Order: sequence, then structure tokens, then C-alpha cells
Amino acid sequence: MPQFVIEREMPGVGKLGADDLKGASQGSCTVLRDLGPDIQWVHSYVTDDKIYCVYRAPSEDLIRKHAETGGFPANSIAQVRAMIDPTTAE
Repeated sequence: MPQFVIEREMPGVGKLGADDLKGASQGSCTVLRDLGPDIQWVHSYVTDDKIYCVYRAPSEDLIRKHAETGGFPANSIAQVRAMIDPTTAE
């Protein structure tokens, strides 16, 4: 299944506490359950003003539907074409 990186611009998100992040995660998971098994949240990176999420889904449209339904931004969605790491250099 294709994998995507989603950039969510959310000023001040890095200052949220554990309870706030838990609530946001629960909201996202509720929407995911409603959308069905074709979309999967892998993990996210929270920075000062953005969240970078990695998802698996058959299309960008389904990821946009998840964001719209959940009420959070999806400012940029990019399909992952390859993964590299230090072992790629070997």
C-alpha cells in the first residue's frame, strides 16, 4: 500500500502536553475507525509548529478525507517513493 508523509501546520503544537496529544490522537483514531481498514496511521513527529505524519492509504484523497473529517490540517501530502538510511550507502 502506498505510504504518505503529511505536513500539518499547527502553530504552538510543540507546547501541548501529554493529555492534549492523547486527545488529538484519540480523535484521529476515531476517524480512522470510521473510514475503515484502508487507511493506517503509522506514526507522527511533533515539532514546535508542525506535525509530520506517516500514513498508509490507497490514495491521497482518503488522507484528505481523514483530515477534513477530523478537523485538522493537511497542508502538504507527499507520497513516499523510496526510503533510505545509512545502510543504503553500503
